[in-house]
Amino acid sequence: MNANREIAVVAFAQTRHSGEDQGLAEIEMLAPVITEIKERTGIAQFGFTCSGSCDYLAGAPFSFVSALDAVGAWPPISESHVEMDAAWALYEAWVRLLHGDIDTALVYGFGKSTQGNLRAILTQQLDPYHLAPLGIDQVSLAALQARAYMERSGAKEDDLRAVAARSRASGRDNPYALHLPDPADEGYDVAPLRPYDVAPVTDGAAAIVLAAGDRARELCERPAWITGIDHRTEVHSPGARDLTRSESARIAGEKAGAAGVEVAELHAQFSHEELILREALGLGDDVTVNPSGGALSANPVMATGLIRIGEAAARVHDGSASRVLAHASSGPCLQQNLVCVLSGEKNG
Repeated sequence: MNANREIAVVAFAQTRHSGEDQGLAEIEMLAPVITEIKERTGIAQFGFTCSGSCDYLAGAPFSFVSALDAVGAWPPISESHVEMDAAWALYEAWVRLLHGDIDTALVYGFGKSTQGNLRAILTQQLDPYHLAPLGIDQVSLAALQARAYMERSGAKEDDLRAVAARSRASGRDNPYALHLPDPADEGYDVAPLRPYDVAPVTDGAAAIVLAAGDRARELCERPAWITGIDHRTEVHSPGARDLTRSESARIAGEKAGAAGVEVAELHAQFSHEELILREALGLGDDVTVNPSGGALSANPVMATGLIRIGEAAARVHDGSASRVLAHASSGPCLQQNLVCVLSGEKNG
């Protein structure tokens, strides 16, 4: 394995995400994205393929197998899958490319959250002996975290509202995100979180192509080179860690080299999470955060984290930024965090 091999994001595609069931099966939602990414790169078969999805969302075992029909599994392909956000599939593909025997990799993620009760589904990721039987859902846990963070930091509900307002405004400029109105005066969802503080239920899919060395330069005029990537996890039980801080995000950011970025795409599914992540990653006011609108404008579960990497890379591709950061999260209350730093210069 060559740990110094140059690897870059060279292409990114995503669906126009929807907050309502469009009557499409997951493979029907995914197929146009795979077709687009193949046409843009001119590659019919990749050296490695890796996906991220969740059987609980589909309500069927091994749902990723049927999704392979959108990719084309003949002639036989080298393929893998993670039962997590596809940002972790990208990490696996990055490691695979470090081996040096292949030059390209396709990564994709998809999720159809509208076909089930997302809050009930995500309860299944909790400890099965103590937390899951209580039926505590993702939003209730996030509300506990938000209250603890506000008491520790002095942040107010207006600070959370400002995050939501900026995210929705940015999302309205993004043709792929949900076009949500400015936050209105609403009652609590779970105090202190109001409906606009919570990421919307969203269906969608996304795909990224990674390429190494000269192959990346052939496929993309301005590749987004991965100069650092790392992921860390904290203890499973939310009650056994400091919810007001994200130590795993801090360590991942340090390992990935988060300092000096111009743009950061953060996988914050709740408004207070952005504030916690800004602190953990040392992002100052000079860093543009979530110009795409982030998860608060579109949250296709199992693809949202991958989209953060794609949106960050797109800023390098179009020349609007030279050094960017992408963040993905999984689990309750920012339990697992992945940080990827990309640069327009291979030594960035």
